[in-house]
Amino acid sequence: MAASELDKEERRGEILTWSLLASMGIIVLLGLIWILHIRKTTKKKLKKGERYIELQNEELELPSFDFSTISKATNNFAIDNKLGEGGFGPVYKGMLEDGQEIAVKRLSKTSEQGIDEFKNEVVCISKLQHRNLVKLLGCCIEKEKKMLVYEYMPNKSLDFILFDETKSRLLDWPKRFNIINGVARGLISFGGDETGAKTRRIVGTYGYMSPEYVLGGVFSIKSDVYSFGVLVLEIVSGKKNWGFSHSDHHLNLLGHAWILHKEGRSLELADTCQAVSQYLKEVLRSIHVGLLCVQQYPGDRPSMSTAIFMLENEVELPNPKRPGFFTERDLVIAESSTSKNAANSLNEVTITLLDAR
Repeated sequence: MAASELDKEERRGEILTWSLLASMGIIVLLGLIWILHIRKTTKKKLKKGERYIELQNEELELPSFDFSTISKATNNFAIDNKLGEGGFGPVYKGMLEDGQEIAVKRLSKTSEQGIDEFKNEVVCISKLQHRNLVKLLGCCIEKEKKMLVYEYMPNKSLDFILFDETKSRLLDWPKRFNIINGVARGLISFGGDETGAKTRRIVGTYGYMSPEYVLGGVFSIKSDVYSFGVLVLEIVSGKKNWGFSHSDHHLNLLGHAWILHKEGRSLELADTCQAVSQYLKEVLRSIHVGLLCVQQYPGDRPSMSTAIFMLENEVELPNPKRPGFFTERDLVIAESSTSKNAANSLNEVTITLLDAR
């Protein structure tokens, strides 16, 4: 082939290459424009006063409310609309313009919990959307104002009924056992790491936090198992672990349940308002599993899947060892110890009220 013909072929090849690159660039650009168009269209479909935000470093989109919308819904956070307060901050009842009732958790300026805990709650609850769990509708982040917007639960929280002498009569044993199993399966959905991790910032509810978490900042799925065990014993007895008292001793609810179990008197732990005769085996098994879950050492506690299996099947159960935080004094010492650590290592403890929705 003549040199002139070779030059022509090379030029044709170069033109073809550049044409292909240009075409690919146009396709990518059109794709980006289409994605932006879809996102813009989606945002326009939201009700007035809402928009979508992305949490940093999280593949998660959540509706965000303007502060003015939340303020109007709660009548400027009127005291009459205040539902309660915990370590995160106050919670207010509100109503959106479309008539939907909401519960707004507002991060208090004096709260020990910060932006990390705020993001953690948003991420966890968003991933745990379930018909049996309170629904997170969105959040509000405007400068120092940080709020979580939940659906309003008109029947209030479990403790509102469980620990009330009159209202607790509404919870017969089948309902209580159903709640226990529902909570257990909810923890299975959440999953977690069997191995321990460590934090320098302790945030949670006294009476439900495991010893290794309170005293050493070590937490894992076995920490959740401990909390579940406490809740099981509370549901069975209708008594709070934190603040429990008995005329014969100074043990807390966990210690009281363990002593009764050792003496073969576990049924005495059951709430007296229950007609438990036909459910005797389920009640005793639930107490036994609860005690296995609150053992002092994480390695002794069952996994959540094992706990569910033991609850739902009549199998031989191992004898539980002494619970963690056996007495109220244990909790006081733990609180004192953690407070001292806070001064030296930035450990912090937030005491909140149980709000199991």
